[in-house]
This record gives sequence, structure tokens and C-alpha cells, in this order.
Amino acid sequence: MIPNEKIAALLERLDALEAAMSAASDSSEIVRLSKEHGELKPIAEKARELSSTRRQIAELKELSDSDEPDMAEMARSELEDLRQAEPELEYALQVMLLPKDKADNSSVILEVRAGTGGDEAALFAGDLFRMYQRYASLQGWRIEVLSQSDAEVGGFKEIQAAISGEGVYARMKFESGVHRVQRVPSTETQGRIHTSAATVAILPEPEEVDIEINESDLRIDVFRASGPGGQSVNTTDSAVRITHLPTGIVVSQQDEKSQHKNRAKAMKVLRARLYEAERARADAERAEARRGMVGSGDRSERIRTYNFPQSRVTDHRINLTLYKLDEVIAGDALDDVIGALITQDRADRLAALREDGDD
Repeated sequence: MIPNEKIAALLERLDALEAAMSAASDSSEIVRLSKEHGELKPIAEKARELSSTRRQIAELKELSDSDEPDMAEMARSELEDLRQAEPELEYALQVMLLPKDKADNSSVILEVRAGTGGDEAALFAGDLFRMYQRYASLQGWRIEVLSQSDAEVGGFKEIQAAISGEGVYARMKFESGVHRVQRVPSTETQGRIHTSAATVAILPEPEEVDIEINESDLRIDVFRASGPGGQSVNTTDSAVRITHLPTGIVVSQQDEKSQHKNRAKAMKVLRARLYEAERARADAERAEARRGMVGSGDRSERIRTYNFPQSRVTDHRINLTLYKLDEVIAGDALDDVIGALITQDRADRLAALREDGDD
């Protein structure tokens, strides 16, 4: 139960912020205060609603003991409604008060790679990428392909794309892992079901201030691009390979004819990979400290299975099964899976907070 004192403190903080914003003259201070105000206001409004509900419950309890039967009956009826609404408001406020991942509002780098299964894995990687393309479009996000390696039969050996928008990482972060497909490949003459896999990585794209890269830590090589792309692609040193010496991370880009553009794209991917590596290190330390915490972004086991013969999608982390594979793989119903994962994550974090409180 959220104490009334905490609710009062939230409302007082909102009033203090509004007063400070009215008095502030420094532009950077106004921006900082406005950002905090924007984040706090919906929380404070929910807290105010909960406080009002509790106050009404207390008042109606008194009226329900009234000597006037009609008034007492009416009070008891309203009291029942409010008692049902109170835990829902409290849960909503608890969710809003959960510690936020500072990367949740970030744009992301999406990486899809064919895994085991040969040509079928490459085709499945293409299906997954198109699923995310459609999902991004439905969310109003912008998606830009950074690099791709096409497979001869179709699909991709691997593909990278930047997805930009508000809260992209918050919704996409649970997609990282091994995705498995079970279906009859178009090349299968006996009608046998094959199992293939593709890996998905969702890397939050950091702001410039989030991670510092020293030029002295980089080795930059330029070389001639290979593959289709016009006359100049194979005759100029436009391709760029950047090696981050302290970590050994290597990023290559050759899709653009301009060396400058390839370098900019490579730096974007490198920054995201370094940021994710740092986050993974911090996550590993926290997981070590709390062994009961489940799930880390670098687990190699499958997270989801797409079974075409049964039109079934199963997310193994939350034991969710949906029998509408066509809608999910098209991107139209992917939010049904992502929404369930977000709900479970919130429930797990609330439970963890309660356990910490009990300790």
C-alpha cells in the first residue's frame, strides 16, 4: 500500500516544480525543470486521484453508519464501487513509480542475423525484419537500413537498421534473443517440417553524452566496397572498418558510395554496441548480486517459436501462446506479444520491490 505521506510528497514536489518554473530565467534550468515536470505530472495526477478516492472512502464509511436508512444504503453502494477502484488506482500508481530504465526513451539499432538452418534461416531473418518494419510503421517510428547482406535465395544473412522514435527501446527491448521457426521450406519436396533460427539484437542508441569514444582508441581502415552499387562502388576506397581497440569491437559499413557517410553509420553502430556492452556489464553485476533475477539480454536459448503448421506463436519466457501467427509475423499483432511481455516485466519488478520491502 502506498502511504498517504508519499502521495503528499509527490504533490508537494509538483507544486514546487511549477513555482520554480515560474521563477526561473536561465534557459537550461527551465529545460531541466520542464523535463522533470513533464515526467512527474502524470504520476502526480494519478496520486491525486488515489488520494481523492481514499478520502471519499473515509467519508462514505461514516455516512454508511447513518441513522437515515436511505442515506446509509446509498453510501454503502458508492463505497463498494470506490473500494473496487482503489486497488486498481494503487497498482497503476505503483507501476508509474517503478524505477525507469534510462534507455527506455532511446531509439535503437536493430540487428537480425540468420542462424542455424541454412537458406531457410535467411528467409526467416527476412520475415522477422519485415515484421519489425511493419511494427515500426504502426508505431509511427522511422526505420532506416544501415547495412544488409542479402542471401541468394532471398531474405538476409544479416541486416542492421536504425529505428527512431519516442520510447522505441521500451517496447522493443524484449525482442533480443533467438527466434525459432518451424515450417515446411519451399525447397522441401517431402513436406517435412524444418526447424531454423535467427537471432535478433536490440541495441539502445545512446546520446552523444551517454558514452565517450576517444579517437585514439580507434583504428579506421578504408577499402573498396564489394558487391552491387554502381560504377564507383568497386573503384574507390569508400568502405570503412572501425576497430575499437580497448574492446576489440569491429564495425564495417560499405552500403554508401561516400566514405564519410559510411564512417558516420559505422560510428553510430559502434556507439550503440559499446553502450550495450556497458549496460550488459552492469546488468551482470546486478544479476550476480540478485541471483533470483531471471533473464539477461545475452542468453542464447530460444525466446520465441513461430510454428507455421499450427499457426502458433509461443513466447517461452512467459508461456504465452497465440494462434494467430499470420497476424504476428506480419507485424499487425506483434504488439499482443510485446504488451504481454511488458505487463509481466512490470509484475515481476513490483514483486521484487515488495520482496525488498519485506526484507
